[in-house]
Amino acid sequence: MYCMNMFIFHCKHMRLYNDNRKEAPQDSLVFYFKIIDIFCIHMQLRLGEFTVDKLDLIEDTKGNAGDTGKLIITNLRIIWHSSFLPKINLSIGYNTFITINTKTIHSLQGKHVQALHILASFRHCRYEFLFTNQDLKSTRHYTSVIGVYRAYVSSKIYREIKLRSGIINDKQLTLLPLETVHSTLQDIWNLSLEQGNVGTFIVTNIRLVWFADMNYQFNISIPYLIIANITVKNSKFGPTLVVTSTESSGGYILGFQVNPIQKLHTVHKEILMLLKAFEKSPIFGIDYTFEHEAPLQQLNVEQQSEIQDNQPEISNVFGYYFSEGSNQRKPSFSIYLGLAAEEPRETSTLQSLWELVRQT
Repeated sequence: MYCMNMFIFHCKHMRLYNDNRKEAPQDSLVFYFKIIDIFCIHMQLRLGEFTVDKLDLIEDTKGNAGDTGKLIITNLRIIWHSSFLPKINLSIGYNTFITINTKTIHSLQGKHVQALHILASFRHCRYEFLFTNQDLKSTRHYTSVIGVYRAYVSSKIYREIKLRSGIINDKQLTLLPLETVHSTLQDIWNLSLEQGNVGTFIVTNIRLVWFADMNYQFNISIPYLIIANITVKNSKFGPTLVVTSTESSGGYILGFQVNPIQKLHTVHKEILMLLKAFEKSPIFGIDYTFEHEAPLQQLNVEQQSEIQDNQPEISNVFGYYFSEGSNQRKPSFSIYLGLAAEEPRETSTLQSLWELVRQT
């Protein structure tokens, strides 16, 4: 253990990465907090993580001014390391972001450079990062960093428990991209409440879903990513399928009664097999398309473009337009839609709006 030169963080070297899923806390394994001066082995991508983009000639201005390096953008985090001394590095998980913005600043040499400012939080402490692009000819303006982070925020259903959400439509589960249903069981009792509720239990390759037959809005979505344990236990209702979530996700304990007993054990074994397959090839649900493949909202580096951690869910995008009343926006041709469309608000994109339309 040793201290980094970045005393502004008042922080010692922290080793939070661990490939053992049962021992590592969720923040270190799935979302990656900030790890300072990690070993090279910890910079390697974990299962399910992939590189989206790489930016050269990037300076960690806050902690290593004058030292250029490489900024690696993955679907789970951003990694920066010095070009001359790779052991000087940073790893920042998207789950810790509070704000992220891009702007143009004046360097010590009197030049205008593109800057990426990130404010992160972990365990009641805040950390500030400032990355500047030393390539004066670059016109990318960190669009991939902000684009991937937007995709991360809008895909939390892959990684978090969702209660009473709009996932059921006409008694059918609205499938996520890359999701397939393996089995659907009727007359399954949710024993989370004292009286119990009968409903439908769905097992997919990404999550477990249950919804009440009398009220579809009474439902729960449990991703495999946050399942700590799943077993069969005896309760006052008899043999019960018990699902326990990780402590970082709330430590929920959910019980489901499946009859007959043979079906209960069959479902238990099926879920264990799917869970094991998921651990070997996890799906985090984060997808990003580059500018040359589909148009993204152009970022203006002269203005501060900020994303708040408490920003509304994608389902609230329509509300912004309703609140505008009769104000009309100028239509223009959209390559993404292939037709003329009204310009979206600054807080959304045509792609995010199109994703709200139910797919058949």
